[in-house]
Order: sequence, then structure tokens, then C-alpha cells
Amino acid sequence: MTEPAVIHVLFLVFTGAAVLAALALLARQSLLVAYVIAGLLVGPEVLDLLPPSVNVRDIGQAGIIFLLFLLGLNLHPQKLSRLLGPATRVTGISALAVLLIITPVAMALDVGLGEAAFVGVALGFSSTIIGLKLLPTTVLHHRHVGELIISILLLQDVIAIVMLLVVQILGYGGSWTSALLSAVGLPALALFAWGFSRYCLIPVLARFDTIPEYLFLATIGWCLGAAQAAHLLGLSHEMGAFVAGVALAAHPVSTYIAEQLKPLRDFFLILFFFALGAEFPLSQLADVVLPSVVLAFVVMVIKPIIYSKLLIRSGEEPRLAREVGVRLGQASEFSLLLVVLAFEAAVVGERVFLIVQGATLITFVASSYYVMNRYPTPIAVNERLRQH
Repeated sequence: MTEPAVIHVLFLVFTGAAVLAALALLARQSLLVAYVIAGLLVGPEVLDLLPPSVNVRDIGQAGIIFLLFLLGLNLHPQKLSRLLGPATRVTGISALAVLLIITPVAMALDVGLGEAAFVGVALGFSSTIIGLKLLPTTVLHHRHVGELIISILLLQDVIAIVMLLVVQILGYGGSWTSALLSAVGLPALALFAWGFSRYCLIPVLARFDTIPEYLFLATIGWCLGAAQAAHLLGLSHEMGAFVAGVALAAHPVSTYIAEQLKPLRDFFLILFFFALGAEFPLSQLADVVLPSVVLAFVVMVIKPIIYSKLLIRSGEEPRLAREVGVRLGQASEFSLLLVVLAFEAAVVGERVFLIVQGATLITFVASSYYVMNRYPTPIAVNERLRQH
């Protein structure tokens, strides 16, 4: 009897990741590194164990759709109102500073001006996944450092969603009809999501809030429904999922839903990083390894400095400012989303696509390792630094 492809894929993902995760912990590495390496090993470039019918990108896309939905759930209006102060200045100025530094560095690495500017924008975001994954729950909810990191990351997420839309519009070139549909589609989707969630979804959830199974089912259905609606409007599935989460964030049930969906978040987190590794073209690594390493190094050096100096000027304590800077000193999953969309839309070429992917993955590995060995995290190997 032929083994179903989905069972085979899940076996490769989770059994492979579990074995490599143990090795990563022994080597004092982040678990995220294990997920990426597992994908590299079983992907087509090394052992080629994935069934030919499996689209690895679909695995990663499913992961990022649910992750963005959960990020949207955390964008509470009361939090958003607090973002309009120092965090806004820090986020905006830091993004501009990274752009102005990375663009000439990319040009020195034989990247054209337009694509170099795109690299500067893409690498200006910090990873929400890594930032929150490596932050202890007690710090996340009860300390000022957690509030600062969440504020900056949430603002960056909003900017990244806008940039995804811009890239999508640029990709249409002369097709003004399609570009206009996308430009109008986002506010239309946001308006529909607000109205539907307020007058239909939230009353239903409140009516059956004592049945956790139904809450789980309804919220997942809402996430995927909004993602599909976004796709029909010419937007990305990821934008729809993010809007769906934001639409629910104002209701108190969002906190409960976010807590209940944490295991699902971890499930798709593994799928997302596994897919990144499986899709990475190792055979072309020689052509982009130098610019990827250089850009990753520059990002990890300048970001902690920029964030810490801006936060100190905003009145934060130097020690806290340095910790926030280090925790945000990597590229982002949005860097990968942006460059994938830009490559598919022919906004950037294959070389830039590979360079941004390589630089982002390097920062994921190096930054996670450094944070795990210097600051408290839930997955630290050192018991002194392990905090949940």
C-alpha cells in the first residue's frame, strides 16, 4: 500500500526536526536553526526525500498565514495607541538608517541602485517570530523591555504589510486595472473584516464561548476565509490573515484565542522554517555567499547600535536599550516574504532574491545563538538563562 504523501512529509518534518533539535540544543543553538537544517537535509538539494508532488512553498505559506493571523490578534487598539510615542520614532528612524547604510553596501556588492534600495528596505525589519519566541513570558507581559519590543515589532509588521502591497502593485507594471484592484482591495477587505467580525463573528463567538472546540474551529475558519477573500481581491493570502487577526484584536476573546492557538503557532512555526531550508538552493550558494555574509554581518552590527542609541535618546536605560537592540538585531520573516513576492512579480532578479534569503537565514542563526547565550529565553540551554 502506497504511503500518503502528507503522512510522509509530516514524518520528515517533525521527526527530522526533533532529532536535529536535540543536537542543536546540545550545541547551544536555537531550535529555529534545527528546523532550517532539517529542511536543507531532506530537501531536493541534499537527500531529496520529499515526494515530487509536494510543493514546499505551500508548506511554508500555510505556516506564515497562521503566524500572521496570530500576530494580528496581538495588535490590540490600546497597544496601538501606545505605539504613537517613542516607539514610532524609533521604528521609523531605525528603518531609514538601515536603508541608508545597507543600500550603498549592497551597491558595493554589485547590486543595482533600485534593487539595493529594496535590499535595504527588506533587511530593515526585525523578526517578530524570533523576537517573541526568545522572550520569556514573564518578560513579555510584565516588564518594560517586553512592551518596547512588542511595540517596535508590531509597528514594523504594519509597515511590512503596506510594503507587501506596494511590491504587489509594482509587479503589475502597466496593468493599472490589477494595480487599482490591489490598492482598493486592502481597505475594502479591512472594512469588510471589521464589519463582519463586529456584527456577526464576535456575537457568535460570545454566544458559544464556553465551547473551546467551536472557538478554535470558528477562528481558524475566519482566518482562512479572510485569506482566500484577500486572494480573490488580488492581495496575498498573508495580508488577509493579518487583517483577520487585527479585526478580532479589539475583542477580549482575542487574548483567549491567542493563548489557545499557541500550539498551532508552534506547529506552523516548524513548517515555516523547515520550508525555508528545503527551498534554499544550495547549488547556487557559491554565487551569493559573500554578499549574503557581508550583508548579514552589517545588519547584526548596525541594528543593535541604532536601536540602543535611539532608545537611550528616548529616555530608556542604557542596559535595557542594549538588550532590546540585540534582541532585534536580525532580519525578518517579512524580509523573506517581501523578496519572494518581489521575485515572483519580477521587481527584483534571482541574484537579489538569493542574497536576501541567504542574509536573512544567517541573521536568524547567528542572532538566535547570541541571544540564547546572553539573555534569558524559554529555550536556553544554560539553566541560569532559561525562563519561561
